[in-house]
Amino acid sequence: MTRVVLAPDSFKGTITAVDAAVALAEGWASVEPTAEFVHRPMADGGEGTVDAFQAAVAGAVRMPVTVDGPAGVSIDTAWLLLPPTEDAPGGTAVVDLASTSGIELLDELRPWDADTTGLGQAIAAALDHGVSRLVVGIGSSASTDGGTGMLTALGARFLDAAGVPVPRGARGLSEITSVDLTRLRTAPEVRVLTDVTNPLTGPRGAAAVFGPQKGLRDADDIARVDEALGRLAARLGLDPTQPGAGAAGGTGAALVRWGGVLAPGAAEVAELIRLPAAIDAADIVITGEGSYDGQSGDGKVPSFLADLAATAGVRAMLAAGRITDDSDTSLFAASTSLTDLAGSAEAALTEPPRWLREAGAALARATKS
Repeated sequence: MTRVVLAPDSFKGTITAVDAAVALAEGWASVEPTAEFVHRPMADGGEGTVDAFQAAVAGAVRMPVTVDGPAGVSIDTAWLLLPPTEDAPGGTAVVDLASTSGIELLDELRPWDADTTGLGQAIAAALDHGVSRLVVGIGSSASTDGGTGMLTALGARFLDAAGVPVPRGARGLSEITSVDLTRLRTAPEVRVLTDVTNPLTGPRGAAAVFGPQKGLRDADDIARVDEALGRLAARLGLDPTQPGAGAAGGTGAALVRWGGVLAPGAAEVAELIRLPAAIDAADIVITGEGSYDGQSGDGKVPSFLADLAATAGVRAMLAAGRITDDSDTSLFAASTSLTDLAGSAEAALTEPPRWLREAGAALARATKS
């Protein structure tokens, strides 16, 4: 009997990690009905992080909150309260940027005006509740505001030459001439989960690498935002070359300034859900995400799972919405994409559960060939 660990990330905007794991298991079982399945849906600090913690921690409670979303309107969302422990008597709050200031919350990109205010408001609500510790997932950002929106919601002020608060989002970055942190709220212990190691500025920085995904298409605009992030770092006393500072459009840097410690999101979540032990006892581990591309090897779930499986001497397999030409699938014993199985990206996006079942079956057949 084959023991299969199912540990996909969410397929952004189409299917959750929990549902993706179920569909993959159903597909595998259609080929090998006697297989045993262990479900360990994953996250790396982006979409699905709160869900992963809620599934793993008994007594976790969703705490509703209304925040300013990245589209410029209020949204209803939630942060997660974990039960008190000896070292966190007030409990631990899990807050993710994806559900407060994330790109999936936009109908259309807003490269200059989307901001992280909502994330800061959710953190402030957790602080008001009296939590002793924060876990902040910062993947899936909609903006490149350097975390200024978040810090503003926590009491900071970013001012122009006339002493007036600058506009929100990347639009206001170039106008900042002074920063007032005298009213910035005191941070508790803060663990920051990030899925990337990019610095704040430069050719691998927030604007250059992730700006185009958020709508910064023009090279001059990217250079303008990159320069503004560099000046912001100087005013905040930050090292713009620190790995992870460029995460979430520079929110990583802002959280470090607030006292947070950056940590690899996938590794943190994996430990919480006891994934290493599950893999040690498995024959195969299947992982996946919406798009497996050239960035997937830089701290994201599939590459992390492949390394974990290799350490345990277990075969790793990949099911992704798409697999791009610049990606490295040599880490996996077998891989398949929903786009190839469905015949087009449109078809795959229309029925992700169906094609994930097909992917599970295809990977099962690959073990018998």
